[in-house]
Amino acid sequence: MSKDNYKNGFLAEDLATKFLIDLKFEILDRNFHSRFGEIDIVAKKDEILHFIEVKSSIKNYEAEYRITKSKISKIIKTIDYFFLKNPLNLDYQIDAIIINSQSIKFIKNITF
Repeated sequence: MSKDNYKNGFLAEDLATKFLIDLKFEILDRNFHSRFGEIDIVAKKDEILHFIEVKSSIKNYEAEYRITKSKISKIIKTIDYFFLKNPLNLDYQIDAIIINSQSIKFIKNITF
């Protein structure tokens, strides 16, 4: 990953975090790592944990297509690890926030 891509990804995660706070989500963690992968944002709202993948694009294509079955599998393994480290008894879902130069799109409960 180039330095510019890293910087753009970090800025997109900052925008996504602000977007979620405006929607009254409580941000619990950012960039939660396991050996399987990373979860960009962990948030809570209405007693549901939201594990959120952030994708951004400045080009003219849909960034959500970069969320693959393989990526979801890594997120699920990382969620399992999150619950090992944080024994919470809450329902959860996997969401995505897609950011491009003109909009922020919140896609709830993404699965394959």
